[in-house]
This record gives sequence, C-alpha cells and structure tokens, in this order.
Amino acid sequence: MMPKKQRPWWLGLAVIAIGLLWFFQGRSLPQLGGYAALGPGFFVTVIGGLIVLLGVILLVQIARGEQFTPQDTENAEANAAVSWPSLFYAAAAAAVPLLTMQRLGFPLTAMFSFALVTRAFGSRRIVFDCLIGLVLGVICWIGFSKLGVNLGQIMPLVEW
Repeated sequence: MMPKKQRPWWLGLAVIAIGLLWFFQGRSLPQLGGYAALGPGFFVTVIGGLIVLLGVILLVQIARGEQFTPQDTENAEANAAVSWPSLFYAAAAAAVPLLTMQRLGFPLTAMFSFALVTRAFGSRRIVFDCLIGLVLGVICWIGFSKLGVNLGQIMPLVEW
C-alpha cells in the first residue's frame, strides 16, 4: 500500500490567519475620510477580507485533493537551488525603509531599496541603479506631495 500523501492544511490556515490579521488591523484604522473619501483602513480591510476568501478557496482545493505542481515558466529551472545572496538582498530591500525613512527621507530610502532589489535580480550597475531609484523616489515624493500626502521632508539630512 502506498503511503497517503500529506495535505498542506497549514498553508490554507496560514493564508486565513494573515487575512484575519489584515482585516482586524484594518478595522482599527479610519475607514472613511481623507482625499479620496475613503480612509486607509478601508483598503486594508477589503484586502484582508479577500485574503481570507482566498485562504478558504485554498482549503477547499486541499480538501478536494488537488495537486499543487509548479507551472512551466520561461527560462526557469524548477529544481534550481535557492540563491541565498539574492534572498538576502531582497530582504534587505524590504527592511531598509524601516531603518532609514525618517533619517534619510523618502527619495534616498527608495534609492537604496531599488538598488538592493536590482542587485537581487542580478544587476551589477550600482551607480546606475541608485540614480534610477533616486529619480523614481523624487518623482513619487513630489506626486504624493501634490496629492496632499505628507511623506516627511524630501531629504532630512540636507538643510534647505
């Protein structure tokens, strides 16, 4: 007799738990008001509800016994080893805003995050990537400022 393959129930339950976290944390934020008449909590709450729904759908698929197999992709090796340096660079790019936003401002933080992500994807043009990240960060800062969203000073380290 062949051993019965374990079903990944934990995966559906984890997705539901993440969705519930988003949902309930979103409910603690303002639901209405602001520039677009919808508050920041509205979107977080809706996305949390949708994540819960996707978790339930995933549990239904697991209960049906559907197999989860990787899809074919272009130029990808399904059995390739994990690139730990790339994973480190991507994780660092996600952590940079937490550590630098208040001291360096939005544009410089965007520059560092952008450069780290491009490095994770294999780019070796650090100066060019930093320049693109800085330009995109300044454009976003100006755009948000025009909408009335305060992202802080453009570059707190530089006295204007």
